[in-house]
Amino acid sequence: MADLERKMKVLVAKPGLDGHDRGARVIARAFRDAGFEVVYTGLHQTPEQIVAAALQEDVDLVGLSCLSGAHMYLFGRVIELLKENKLEDVQVIGGGIIPEEDIPKLKELGIKEVFLPGASLHDITTWVRDNVKPCS
Repeated sequence: MADLERKMKVLVAKPGLDGHDRGARVIARAFRDAGFEVVYTGLHQTPEQIVAAALQEDVDLVGLSCLSGAHMYLFGRVIELLKENKLEDVQVIGGGIIPEEDIPKLKELGIKEVFLPGASLHDITTWVRDNVKPCS
């Protein structure tokens, strides 16, 4: 019998008070259509809630979306909490309204890739498929 590979499991989350989630829902659907298992946390999630969901759902990747300008704090806090919970193998990507000059800083914090408005769904799902492997 052939080895069955586990599906990639992705958590899509909207940290903070940002009330717009259309993009996050579009990305979640693109991940689903690409064959990934997807968990969407909904709006107004704290970094603590996001990490608790990542732990509970045993995800391989967390995709964060932020349009409010609080991405440096919120994304950084998620990375910090993942480390505290020994989830260093869970990769994190980000997207939203993020100034170009913040991208290198986010990557220094541990964000693996940042996708800005206009990034194609194909490019995003291809990047994930090429760069993220199931943790277990």
